[in-house]
Amino acid sequence: QVQLVESGGGLVQPGDSLRLSCVVSGRTFSSYDMGWFRQAPGKEREFVSAISWNSARTYYADSVKGRFTIFRDNAKNTVYLQMNSLKPEDTAVYYCAADPARRVTLGTRPRQYDYWGQGTQVTVSS
Repeated sequence: QVQLVESGGGLVQPGDSLRLSCVVSGRTFSSYDMGWFRQAPGKEREFVSAISWNSARTYYADSVKGRFTIFRDNAKNTVYLQMNSLKPEDTAVYYCAADPARRVTLGTRPRQYDYWGQGTQVTVSS
């Protein structure tokens, strides 16, 4: 059974930074593409960023490009999301997800991911 546990969320001011972590149980983490999604109240879950199993490919939503960085450490079974220059509109619950399919292009839709964490709240407010 694959379990994902996110951490690192919190309340920050506009312009601040946060680093989210997602630890994945099991010995197959290094074979998964990983993604980060977020969901604000009353809105659908939206794609934030994804990284391939070997870190060769990354992809970002336009709304976070240049501010967020996704990276992973396969030795630690962990994927990270470094978030800089945070804005109030970044406020949401952030979820990490695992995709074992090794697609030609990284998945950007929730249904492309098989395993999900419970989420961590990020609130950006002055």
